[in-house]
Amino acid sequence: MTAHIPTTDEAAIVAAATTPAAGMRSRTSEHLTRIGPNRGLFDLDLDLVWRYRGLLVTLVKRDIMVLYRQAALGVAWAVIQPIFAVLIFTIVFGMVAKLPTPGNVPYPVFAFAAILPWTYFAEAVRRGSTSLVNEAELVKKVYFPRLILPLASTIAPLVDFVISFCVLIVIMLLYGVMPTWHLLAVPPLLVIAATLALSVSMWLGPINVRYRDVKHTLTFLLQIWMYASPVVYSFQMIPDEWKWAYALNPMVGVIEGFRWAVFGQGNPDIIAMSIGGALMLLLLFGGLVFFKRMERSFADLI
Repeated sequence: MTAHIPTTDEAAIVAAATTPAAGMRSRTSEHLTRIGPNRGLFDLDLDLVWRYRGLLVTLVKRDIMVLYRQAALGVAWAVIQPIFAVLIFTIVFGMVAKLPTPGNVPYPVFAFAAILPWTYFAEAVRRGSTSLVNEAELVKKVYFPRLILPLASTIAPLVDFVISFCVLIVIMLLYGVMPTWHLLAVPPLLVIAATLALSVSMWLGPINVRYRDVKHTLTFLLQIWMYASPVVYSFQMIPDEWKWAYALNPMVGVIEGFRWAVFGQGNPDIIAMSIGGALMLLLLFGGLVFFKRMERSFADLI
């Protein structure tokens, strides 16, 4: 009886059957996909945000619809809130305190030009800082770049900004303040405000996951920040020797830039905008690193 000598193909099949792990690796190694954040300190995975842009668009649309769902006045709230704020500030600071405005600009226009970017910034920070906790079920169930959550919360309030901006144009015309080509500066200034809001959200969001006190103190902190910004008063009222320190508040340059774009008078304060812009870039880069470092623990802590 002659022994059967296995052929080359048969030997390969036997080897794969007796060593399943090796066989499995040889068959699937080319299709291995790892799902999860990178572990490197500076592996920011920004390309993944673009790959998940469909999810980003869906979240933005949902946030906009939820905001006005079952609201009796609907999008009218985007008009009512800034108008009431301008009315109160005009009575308290314009009529009672009689704060001066540069170029004798009517105080309602002066205040509205600052309330507009500030309201957007504050709302974006409020939503972005609580977005991770608010979307806890989504974070725990499936992996996606968590940066999408504060990013979507920063984009959604832009709808309110556009509506309020149209109201500002109407108020300007009523007070005889004619728009100029300086309004072309509004979009880049809005991008700066959005970037700053996202930067702050990337710091406060992960902290809010671990310590829920952030949610309760955020309204108070934003109120203090507003009065530390030239919303109800002019930047020119700050003593010259302290303007550089005051400009460390990045919203100073944004608000002053908006007022320049609306009034079309004088020149924007380049020093204040440069100092604020440099600090904003620092906050942005640091926030990205901090957010990615904390991202791995979100699902466990939430």
